[in-house]
Amino acid sequence: MNTVSADPKGVDSGPHFMDGDQAIAEGALAAGCRFFAGYPITPSTETAERFAERAPEVGALFIQMEDELASIAALIGAAWGGRKAMTVTCGPGFSLMVENIGLAAMTETPLVIANVQRGGPSTGLPTLTAQQDMMQARYGSHGDYAIIAMSPDSPQECFDVAVEAFNLSEFYRVPVIILSDETVGHMHEKVVIPPADQIQVVPRNNYSGPKADFRPYKFDGQGGHPMTQCGDGYHFHITGLTHDERGYPVMTAEQSKIVITHLMEKIRSNADQIIRLDEDQIDGADVVVVSYGITSRIAVKAIQDARREGIKVGSLRLITIWPFCEKRIRELTGKVKAFVVPEINYGQMVLEVERCAAGKSKVISVNHCGGAVHDPEVILDAIRKANQ
Repeated sequence: MNTVSADPKGVDSGPHFMDGDQAIAEGALAAGCRFFAGYPITPSTETAERFAERAPEVGALFIQMEDELASIAALIGAAWGGRKAMTVTCGPGFSLMVENIGLAAMTETPLVIANVQRGGPSTGLPTLTAQQDMMQARYGSHGDYAIIAMSPDSPQECFDVAVEAFNLSEFYRVPVIILSDETVGHMHEKVVIPPADQIQVVPRNNYSGPKADFRPYKFDGQGGHPMTQCGDGYHFHITGLTHDERGYPVMTAEQSKIVITHLMEKIRSNADQIIRLDEDQIDGADVVVVSYGITSRIAVKAIQDARREGIKVGSLRLITIWPFCEKRIRELTGKVKAFVVPEINYGQMVLEVERCAAGKSKVISVNHCGGAVHDPEVILDAIRKANQ
């Protein structure tokens, strides 16, 4: 994955005091994002406001669309027009975007969507926190496809993850979703933005060979394939239909297998390079707490209290949500008594842990339906139960 230093114009380097939503905008700008289309929705609007404020300084374009359907459609057009592009939304807005997430997946269009999760379903809890869109991010659109999703747990990580999201999106030509939440989004903390020459970004891989030889698609299950932008005289087609290497429709079962296998395998076969985890005292642990986003911050106190009681407990924090870290869970399965999985939903990522544990280690779900973070004592009680 070739990288270059960030554009100095897009980097507001130095220490800042900002919330997670604002940090996502700064990370996007540092990564080279120069197009933002969105529609205001609580609790994500601060990302759009920050981008709109900074856009004139860096030569970026911000446009408020009429709704979320139009927003993600504009992103797809901007990406094929040669720009790195993003949007931000949550809840009902994300639901409106999932159809075109499928189109972006099929057309292998790089773009980034930040979903600052709130309580649902429907209008739900517009101003209160949740982690209820984890499965929707992976399976929201119809058909078989793969995406990448990441979950920051702090404003600093919102910045870092935003940069990484664009890098992954560009290399694998795939939609990347930042699964933040209301608490992280509105949490104000110190965010240190490095100088531009210390931020490595993946540039758009623009094709420069003979026009007659250009193929926007190569179905080999890998990333790093070049694009070109519309209007430069290359002959290719962009369609949501099953297609050949030039993008022209080929609607046969045989071609569908070729295309879908590529869409899945370019993520699955490179999972070891994509997945990022944060582990603490895993070796020798009897219990492992698997958490992500704001819940991982709350779990810290429960883990510390359990260790004071003599329980051998480790922490496995999911930074990359999709693809799921099934290899690591299977490595731990059988070595630990139990996994404890706290999350602000009715139990979503715990299903992936259960699948990978396959009954060889206990899996204890610590869930509630949103609106507030966990009481650390509830997680501590689950750790005690898991250790029995």
